[in-house]
Amino acid sequence: MQKWMIASLLTLAPVMYSQQGRVAGPVAGYVFDGGARVLRPVLGVPGASVLGSSIELGMALSSAAISPRLDSVLATAADGSFHIFNLSSGAAAEIAVNGIAGAPERVAFSPAGSAAALYSGSRLQIVTGLPASPVAGSTFDLTPYLALPGGKGHRTFTDSFAVSDDGAYLLVAGAAGVQLFGSGGSRQLVSTRNTAVAFLPGSHDAAAAGTGLLLIKDVGGAATQQVLAQDDASQAAVGLAASADGGQLYLASQQGVAAFDLAAGSHNLVKCDCSPAGITGMGSLYRLNEVGTAPLWLFDTTATGPRIVFVPADSR
Repeated sequence: MQKWMIASLLTLAPVMYSQQGRVAGPVAGYVFDGGARVLRPVLGVPGASVLGSSIELGMALSSAAISPRLDSVLATAADGSFHIFNLSSGAAAEIAVNGIAGAPERVAFSPAGSAAALYSGSRLQIVTGLPASPVAGSTFDLTPYLALPGGKGHRTFTDSFAVSDDGAYLLVAGAAGVQLFGSGGSRQLVSTRNTAVAFLPGSHDAAAAGTGLLLIKDVGGAATQQVLAQDDASQAAVGLAASADGGQLYLASQQGVAAFDLAAGSHNLVKCDCSPAGITGMGSLYRLNEVGTAPLWLFDTTATGPRIVFVPADSR
């Protein structure tokens, strides 16, 4: 670690570590710490950040997903109960919502965090109205989609899925291609294997990636497809996200993160010494892995040029 970064962290640490449940100083985002089963802030600025003390939720967590705008948390407690929290100024307040089928195994937020898709027991349920007024919405049965040929049971759901900001459409991408779900039923948009899918903010335009990258305009209508990158096995996608203004797509692979400028039709690869596991919006940053014994890696688009920075692993 460079000397200036060490000095910055030592200077920030005394003011950023505070009493449990309170956050002091600049907050870059929030993360779920699976080892400690708590929610924690990332304190400081990109390139000079540390993990803060836990935010008090009144329960131990088995999982938690934080919205891209850092204003809501969808959490499953250690006892298996599901909870929705509003986040504001580093404090969490639970919001009651009826009609959730059960604690989800996986969660995906829409680009702006106004909707989320919850996967549980071969079903995907949409929640809209986040963060202030969550409402349980449509549920889609994936059993036919997961059926194995010849009636030989069902495969395990490991696919990528994404939901539009208005909750009207859901995309699922996997070995069988890209499937669209909505009020009119479901249909296949892409027949080739894809490993990541994402909506653009505030629209029904989306992108799908595998070893190449497709832009799909108006998924519920014409679903016009534009190839942004040809197949390249060396850049197989592990995650896909859109910028807040919808002008960029960020494709994470084992090489790093490729930023695609949709207006200019150009892209550049920001390499990383890490191995990204995905890419998840976290305020103005994008998280590339989970909290653990290794550093937390973040894709930073706020600098003069995009870069990848890290948060040191927590020795505690």
